[in-house]
Amino acid sequence: MTEVHTNPPGVLISAPSSGTGKTTVMLGLLRALAEDGLAVQPFKSGPDYIDPAFHLAAAKRPSFNIDSWAMGEDLLGAIATQAQGADIVVAEGSMGLFDGVAKPGAVGHGTSAETALRMGWPVVLVLDVGGQAQSAAATALGFRMYNPDLPFAGVILNRCASPRHERLTRLGMERAGLPVLGVLPRRGDLTLPERHLGLIQAVEHPDLEAAITGYAAFLREHVDLDAIRAAASSGLTPNSGGPSSAALPRPPAQRIALARDAAFSFTYPHLLKGWREAGAEILPFSPLADEAPAADADLVWLPGGYPELHAGTLAAAGTFRTGLRRHAETKPVHGECGGYMALGEALVDKDGTRHQMAGLLGLVTSYEKRKFNLGYRKAQLVAPMPGFAVGTELRGHEFHYSSIVEQPDAPLARVFDAEGAEGPQTGSVRGHVTGTFFHLIAEDSK
Repeated sequence: MTEVHTNPPGVLISAPSSGTGKTTVMLGLLRALAEDGLAVQPFKSGPDYIDPAFHLAAAKRPSFNIDSWAMGEDLLGAIATQAQGADIVVAEGSMGLFDGVAKPGAVGHGTSAETALRMGWPVVLVLDVGGQAQSAAATALGFRMYNPDLPFAGVILNRCASPRHERLTRLGMERAGLPVLGVLPRRGDLTLPERHLGLIQAVEHPDLEAAITGYAAFLREHVDLDAIRAAASSGLTPNSGGPSSAALPRPPAQRIALARDAAFSFTYPHLLKGWREAGAEILPFSPLADEAPAADADLVWLPGGYPELHAGTLAAAGTFRTGLRRHAETKPVHGECGGYMALGEALVDKDGTRHQMAGLLGLVTSYEKRKFNLGYRKAQLVAPMPGFAVGTELRGHEFHYSSIVEQPDAPLARVFDAEGAEGPQTGSVRGHVTGTFFHLIAEDSK
């Protein structure tokens, strides 16, 4: 008989669009609840690989992505079990609440609303009320009624200009029957630093701990934390044999040398968790510190990140490059996005300066010729890559501003976007070395 367990109660922080302040609310709420003695489990809805590191810093508990386009039922269930032992879940949405792709993927369209429905987490809608008052209620009511089945906790009014502005905006919410869970006055100093991919990385923030402490104090002063805790709830999750992480991704090798520094940090937490739980050893090293990968590693894995910001340092990292090349003579090396670029012949920065990279692949990329590449990717392997045989179908996500100048090696995969259109960014394979522009999320379960 199938057992059923109840996940910890939770809420999902979302908004009508990006840029409304939901990340500030998210980080402040995580820390404030943790300060109150709760074990708080963060999640991120969607494919973002920057926010989970901020969540970890705020909650002191690893955050995991939940992605209905890229993840099948088993993987979603395994990731949901990461909340076991927590007192409350706080999840952060991506973009606007209902924003996703047109065609369904593994189980859905990749929207935050799908995550909230699947997990039974009521939505806390963060509204930027700048430039309006009662009219904000019409927006909120539209989000509340667009899918009446969606659990809805209430709204947080952000960037409120004055007590009069708050009174008028509250009047609209009362008329619409929407609970106001907090009102945040306008403060310009609460914005996290950003660059072209969104937020800077958590490891780069000059004083992240002080910033998060400030967000928590700000929320404690202006948000009804008790009301949010009272609104939190959870759906029932069927589970044969109890909670299990067995469906997390399997490791591509036993001993994995993983590049880990400010240039290479975009690794999905559920991948590393799955690798470790299956018994793999993760051996971190820093190319920026000119460290070579462990000589006895079975595989070298270079994640994505910001190699373009450190191209000169990487070009001068002789020990790193020598160790990488020696490994590639007999054993596999794989790079994703920024890691793929670092394995190539050269990287041209935004000023047009050409920097020599590892030269294990012939790829030449340029940030001088900027090209915006964003979206889900489905790949059908035409050559093997570490952990996956020819013919395997993978799901992932791509987000970068580089353009291809040269891509002379054999293609690694046929790569399609979420609409099914095939693209030119096939990845590359040469000898033991492979690379992709997309960040792997999961093997396709279909």
